[in-house]
Amino acid sequence: MDCELIHNACFRSDARSLPVLKPGVYRVILDLPEPAIDSIVVVHITRDKESPSEAPEGEEGGNEAGKKKRKRKPPPPLVGDLIWLSRGVLLGLKNDGLLTPIEIERKVVDPPTKVKYIEEHVLRCKAMACFLDIERLADGILVHHGLAGLVREAQKVSGLSRYTVYNLWSRICRFGFSERSLTPRHDLQGAPGVPRPCDPDGRKKAGRKTTDQRVAWVTRREVLPPVQPGMSSEWTFRILAADGVIKPPKPKMPTRVQTVLNDFRTKAVEVNGDIKFVLPDRGLYPARRQIARVLSTTFSALEKLRQSTTEKHFDRNLRGLTGRNWKGVAGPGHTWAIDSTIADMFLRSSLNRSWIIGRPIVYVIVDVWSTAVVGFHVCLTGPSWDTAKVSLFNAVASPDLMGALWALDWRRSLVPHPTLCFALMCDRGEYLSMKHRFTAAKLIPLTRYAMPYRPDLKGLVEVLHRIEKDAQFFFVPGALDARRKEMEKWKGDPSKCVFTLPQYVAYLHQLFTLYNLTADRSKRLDAHMISAGVYPSPSGLWSWGHQTGIGFRRHFPESELIAELLPRSVATVGRSSVVHAKCDYMSEVVKQEQWTAIARNFGSWELPTHYYPGSMSRIWTPNPAEPGLLTLELTDESRASAETPYDDWLDAQAIQTMRQPDQEHQANQEIQRSRDRMQAIVESAKSQTAAALQMASGAKPPPMREARAMEVAAQPAVSKQPSSEQKVLDEVRENAFDAYYAAYRDALKGAP
Repeated sequence: MDCELIHNACFRSDARSLPVLKPGVYRVILDLPEPAIDSIVVVHITRDKESPSEAPEGEEGGNEAGKKKRKRKPPPPLVGDLIWLSRGVLLGLKNDGLLTPIEIERKVVDPPTKVKYIEEHVLRCKAMACFLDIERLADGILVHHGLAGLVREAQKVSGLSRYTVYNLWSRICRFGFSERSLTPRHDLQGAPGVPRPCDPDGRKKAGRKTTDQRVAWVTRREVLPPVQPGMSSEWTFRILAADGVIKPPKPKMPTRVQTVLNDFRTKAVEVNGDIKFVLPDRGLYPARRQIARVLSTTFSALEKLRQSTTEKHFDRNLRGLTGRNWKGVAGPGHTWAIDSTIADMFLRSSLNRSWIIGRPIVYVIVDVWSTAVVGFHVCLTGPSWDTAKVSLFNAVASPDLMGALWALDWRRSLVPHPTLCFALMCDRGEYLSMKHRFTAAKLIPLTRYAMPYRPDLKGLVEVLHRIEKDAQFFFVPGALDARRKEMEKWKGDPSKCVFTLPQYVAYLHQLFTLYNLTADRSKRLDAHMISAGVYPSPSGLWSWGHQTGIGFRRHFPESELIAELLPRSVATVGRSSVVHAKCDYMSEVVKQEQWTAIARNFGSWELPTHYYPGSMSRIWTPNPAEPGLLTLELTDESRASAETPYDDWLDAQAIQTMRQPDQEHQANQEIQRSRDRMQAIVESAKSQTAAALQMASGAKPPPMREARAMEVAAQPAVSKQPSSEQKVLDEVRENAFDAYYAAYRDALKGAP
């Protein structure tokens, strides 16, 4: 016989000519290949229903009366009658295509967990051990030509009744010769959550009787019908239909129940000539507890969760995750994610620490494959593609240049140094800007953005923002704790802040360097990485990816990065320097080409320049003599220092402009006071001169030179006069004395 018809195998028969082999499904109990027997013992476990009339009353296809009388699903009929079939008959049916071997897939049932169910399962297995042992089963059937001996043995061993043993034998025949077939299925006996509607002419309302019903039964032996009927199928459908109109997020249950009750206002009354709908009489609509039970038991836990929030919030924070964020990313350097946030701290001005300049904007760029922070940028202006470009410049610029711009030791945490990525994921506002289109066409082949209000699609960089803010809260004075917003402890004190913009950049650089070198990425290591000894950190993944050849790198000259990523401005070549933002810049090329001499003699001109927002130390302009850009450095005589951020210098100029009216007012007051004093001096001199002229009106005044000589002689000698002036004074004095003596002699000659 073929192996398909061995012990415990099943087959389907379509034969209708044999009286003992009806159409249906059979299970092989014994295969007896002995020449003296040459038979196969099978049991009929199911039958094919040819027409509804063949079904017994109460089952599917039976008469309507039987269906109405039956209140619960009947148990499956017992099977297990042994059928002896000839081997030749089965071979003939198989050759004619009337016998087909089949495989019955059973539902996997978890083993029982309760102690009493475990004991019941053990007892069943003990009782049916003789049936599960194929040798004992064959001996019992051949000796007694039936199951009587095996049934008596099972009763003796377990103490179960004869009906229970035959019931267990039926389960084995139906589900297979295995201990799993004997598992108690108490989960099918009225399990919780199964709807039990109290429809008319159906089941009665379950549960404890009301006080009126119990008193009527005790006192008068009268069975009172319930005033409030049980939940019917019609009420359930109406409740679910009314609740479906309410859009999520659903309100609290009392409000939700009251909203559903509005759908049951089917009674109309006239009030002051107006028709109003009210609730019908008691018992004609469901109670609030009944509605709440329908709404709480009909939906699954996940459906309730979706109803309690909006669709976008569910997709963003509660949806099931079906993959990893690095899915589809070839390797390190291929895809970057950039995002900006407002730092949870305040900054002070680097020019005057008593000035508080507010909360900065922090850009972070993360490599999706290795989770490493490849670059960041701190600025005081709002998020835009211009500031995003500076962040990209920080990620790919050489550490030496970044250290010179920020005046700090810029550590190298990623080896090899990052270059521009292939794909960039940014925010929607930055993506839709016109400047992004021109930059991406030259430097970034692929850019994309997440859906609106879906930061979860770019969750890696959002997590980095949270790590950054959590790390600074406990160590940086004046930092805010964003997670305490719900506890009303989010308020910060700006007076406690201590960082300037360059110091905050230095702090974040150390923080992100520590993250790249020490963050635990053990779960990212596969067998090949572990065998290669990869250190489980973002920098370790970055280095291993480039060493194995899956990293993405491409070279851009530094001048091209500066020209495409840094902000543009205009400088002026003046008589002494190149002026940008009212600061002086100079280089050896400017001196050699004598730009200042040309500007002094023939007029100044403008130069297109690029500047770095974080430092005033240098600017870049096209080199007229050679390809590339010319670097102009800040002079020592300039008004700003090299370490001053560009925004702080603009703040200083703005403050100076704001102070101008006050300074002008102060100067006007001083001018007026000085003019008043000078006018008083003039008036005093006029009055004194007039008095002197009036007193000396009769005598002739001496000549000017003589008066000067006498005035000089009257002054005290403070210091030795120069020889030339002294000689003139001596000559004037001698001439004055000579004139005086001559006048004196003339006066004596004329005297009587």
